[in-house]
Amino acid sequence: MTMHLACRAPFDWQRTLEFLDGRATPGVENVSDGAYHRTLTVPEGHGLVRVALDATGEHLLLSVDGIDARHHTRVAGVAAGVFDVDAPVDDVAKVLSKDKFLRGLLERFPGVRVPGAWDGFELTVRAILGQQISVKAATTLAGRIARRYGEKLAAGTPDSLDRLFPAPERLSKAGLDDICLVRSRAGTIRDVASAVVKGDIRFDAEQSPHEFRRALTSIRGIGEWTAQYVSMRALKDPDAFPDSDLGLIKAIAWPERVTPKDLRTRAEAWRPYRAYAAMLLWNSLPGSGG
Repeated sequence: MTMHLACRAPFDWQRTLEFLDGRATPGVENVSDGAYHRTLTVPEGHGLVRVALDATGEHLLLSVDGIDARHHTRVAGVAAGVFDVDAPVDDVAKVLSKDKFLRGLLERFPGVRVPGAWDGFELTVRAILGQQISVKAATTLAGRIARRYGEKLAAGTPDSLDRLFPAPERLSKAGLDDICLVRSRAGTIRDVASAVVKGDIRFDAEQSPHEFRRALTSIRGIGEWTAQYVSMRALKDPDAFPDSDLGLIKAIAWPERVTPKDLRTRAEAWRPYRAYAAMLLWNSLPGSGG
């Protein structure tokens, strides 16, 4: 089954794919042949999805395999958020182009998107893994978690996509001592998983981003960087901004060095689209850092 998702132009598909590719959890998701692929858990089952841009650049092609038709509308809605198809590109450009540096990036990367999350808990685990280590190292750890604790899919599934990311119920009781993960970080993942199971942490976009970040940072090991990053992607908060991120600081440090405080002050002029500014800055780095 293939569905067409209309997307607002322009759409920086290439940079969006590069960003997702660098963070793709091995066994769960990948980018190949100009398309994004992943396994996906749905009520009463699971399946595979593939997302590509059509030749016109006006629609995304969402293909689903093994997912009951009852869930197609929901999957399409999640995919639309993940790929930010309705991004207010004109308004974003109007606000961010007032900054000379960002105006240059908008000219290089028109149609910037803020990739969302297929699952808020999965993204939060990935963000915790990414604390103070490289994107590549965090991706490796995420793959180990999926391999060790995720459900293995039945025979016939492509070898490169053979795992479902483990549910919070599973990770809330996981030892996580066999994947070379720092003990304190393993404890944070278990605590977040338990909070999600209890309903203390939710990822619905209707809630206040401020209250969400307050709840998330109340968990030991979760700081403002993690909370802002999860907020911008899982809650689709367009103004979330992890101002202490080293990639953002590196990208904006021209012609002279800046501090997180300097970046935070400058970013005030980028409201209410600081998340899009963050993506522009990350996209400007070799390998789409961040």
